[in-house]
Amino acid sequence: MSDIEELRSTYKKRKNVIEKRLKDFEKVGKGKFKVLFPELVYCLLTPQSRARNCDAAVNELQKKGLLFKGEEEQIAEALSGVRFRNTKAQRIVGARNLFVGQGAYDLEMILQKGTKPRVLREWFVTNVKGLGYKEASHFLRNIGVGFDLAILDRHILKNLWEYGVMKEIPPSLTKKKYLDTEKKMKRFSKEIGIEMRALDLLFWSMETGEVFK
Repeated sequence: MSDIEELRSTYKKRKNVIEKRLKDFEKVGKGKFKVLFPELVYCLLTPQSRARNCDAAVNELQKKGLLFKGEEEQIAEALSGVRFRNTKAQRIVGARNLFVGQGAYDLEMILQKGTKPRVLREWFVTNVKGLGYKEASHFLRNIGVGFDLAILDRHILKNLWEYGVMKEIPPSLTKKKYLDTEKKMKRFSKEIGIEMRALDLLFWSMETGEVFK
């Protein structure tokens, strides 16, 4: 089992960088639709793809003017380095249609109602095709809304197992398993004195070497 004191020491060294990143997320959350939607698209791209590649793909879509107006084929072509790009292009267009146009949901309004993050997560999982619990949690964290939600990707699960929070790394996560694991991570967070919002970025940085998103 990994050393908790060493984990605390690592956090102490990276705390300032982590806190700065969290403040960046809060700034994004105060933005308008054209700031929020790219973060949603980023999270739609992340399954089985590298974070840096997904971020680069979103930037490319914005540069080419495709994020808000592009057709599926154009978007798919621009998703260089992203796996399952045809499916993900379809999901980007689907999400865009959900929030843009006559009768569409107002993304800014949904996020500014003061609704609890867990309730918001359920809404996004239910309504945005391609967002599971991990991706919806990721989106809400990246806009400063869901700091107490767990983003249970392979990096986080690996560390939870190494620190004895989980007995094994499950091959997949059902809703029940996801929420149970989230509770375990929250308990662990309290026990070691590192907030959930920081623990995720700490684990991620320990695996990748950087504090990203």
